[in-house]
Amino acid sequence: MPLTMNREVFITCAVTGSGSTQDRSPHVPRSPEQIANSAIDAARAGAAIVHCHVRDPETGTPRRDVALYREVTERIREAEVDVVLNLTAGMGGDITFGSTEKPLPLNPVGTDMVGASERMKHILECLPEMCTLDCGTMNFAEADYVMTNTPGMLRAMGGMMTQLGVKPEIEAFDTGHLWFAKELVKEGVLAPDALVQLCMGVPWGAPDDLNTFMAMVNNVPADWNWSAFALGRNQMAYVAAAVLAGGNVRVGLEDNLWLGKGELATNAQLVERAVTIVENMGARVIGPQEVRERLNLTKRAPASA
Repeated sequence: MPLTMNREVFITCAVTGSGSTQDRSPHVPRSPEQIANSAIDAARAGAAIVHCHVRDPETGTPRRDVALYREVTERIREAEVDVVLNLTAGMGGDITFGSTEKPLPLNPVGTDMVGASERMKHILECLPEMCTLDCGTMNFAEADYVMTNTPGMLRAMGGMMTQLGVKPEIEAFDTGHLWFAKELVKEGVLAPDALVQLCMGVPWGAPDDLNTFMAMVNNVPADWNWSAFALGRNQMAYVAAAVLAGGNVRVGLEDNLWLGKGELATNAQLVERAVTIVENMGARVIGPQEVRERLNLTKRAPASA
C-alpha cells in the first residue's frame, strides 16, 4: 500500500522507564528532581510530550509512590518550558511465578499486583494530561514474569481515565492489543479520538521488522493518532520509519541508552537526534500546544498557581 508521510510530527521522550537500566548509565534519572530536570531538558530539545515513571531516589528501582509522582509533576509544571505530561499507569500489574514445577505460590520478588484504583491513585492525585494504558497481557524476556492486564482491569482503568479527563495513550505491544483497544472504543470505555503507541521489539511482543510494523500500522483506525518506537539500536531507525508511515515518534532512555557505539546518551541528545531526522525528512516538529489541539488535551496549572 502507498505510504502517506506525516509532515507535522510530535516527539515523545520516555524519560526513565521501569527497567533495570539505572546502573547501566549515569544519565538514567532516579530522583524526582533528576527525572523532572531530564524531562525539562528533553522539552527544550524539542519533545512535545514527556512520559515519566518514578524510581527510588537511592537505589533507582521502580516505584509506585504517589509522593514521588507528585513531586515530578509539580516540578515539570512549574518549569518555564511548556510540555505535555504523560505519566505511566502500567505499574502494579506484575506477576512473577515460582519455578516451572511449582509456579505457585508466586515469587514475591518481582510480583506487584494491585487493584485498578490503586494503579490509578497517582493519576487521580496528579491529573496529568495523558497516561498510559498497556492494552494487554504479555510475556517479557524474563523467564517467569508476566505483565498482567486483564480485559476487566483494562475496562476499569480505561473508564477511570475517561472519567478523569486524562487522555489514555494506548500501549500496543502486539496486534491483539490493538484489537482489544478498538473494542474499548466500541464499548464507549475510551473516547473515539484514541491515541496509540506502537511498541516494537519488546521481547516477546511484536518484533521490530518492517513487515510486522506495517501490520501494526495497518491495524490502527484511520481516525486515530499514533506514534511508534523500537528498542535499542533501532530507536532512531524507527524515528524515520514512523514518520514515513504516517505516525509520530518516541525516543528516550526508557527504550535506549546509546547515542552511538560506546557513547551513552542523555534524553536531550536523543530528542535532538530525532528532531534532526524528522526535519531532514522534510517534516516539521510540532510543539506542545499544537499537540494539545490535535489530541484534545486538558492542561492543568501548577498547584501553586
